[in-house]
Amino acid sequence: MEEDELVSRLQANERGAVEYLYKKYSGALLGVIGRIITDTDLAEEVFHDAFVKICQKSESYDPSKGRLYTWMANICRNSAIDKTRSKEFSKAGKTNTIDDFVYKIEADNQIESEVDFIGLKETLYVLNEEQRFIIDQIYFQGYTHSEVAEEFGIPLGTVKSRLRAALIVLRKKLGEIE
Repeated sequence: MEEDELVSRLQANERGAVEYLYKKYSGALLGVIGRIITDTDLAEEVFHDAFVKICQKSESYDPSKGRLYTWMANICRNSAIDKTRSKEFSKAGKTNTIDDFVYKIEADNQIESEVDFIGLKETLYVLNEEQRFIIDQIYFQGYTHSEVAEEFGIPLGTVKSRLRAALIVLRKKLGEIE
């Protein structure tokens, strides 16, 4: 679905457009929030609220000011920042118990071991260091192409070229294309 069509369908409050928007962008938008709020449950709560705001305020999106994703990412980023400035957030940080931290560390270690188990890390080593870096930033850290370019001083075209080349290598490695 083209961006213009998606925006017009969103503005018409079509359910299919909202579902498509969620499927296509939820992971990246949650990644934007996750870089600011590390608590998974709280990040998901902020994402839910931001996503509702995106759907309700779709009329205010102006394509002449930027791409749809950038507009949505700004809403998510601002929502996350607002949450970190709230009294509720600062109180929650003061009342966390040692168990919260232990469980978080255990969960992080579990995720890493699951990734190791399926061989993903080994698969990524078929890529050169630049390609592996781009894949990590975009797919595991939640950055957008533009954010990687800005944050690390890499031209946007180079980011996209490295990503494209990395995906070709990975597809060949995984046997999806000949």
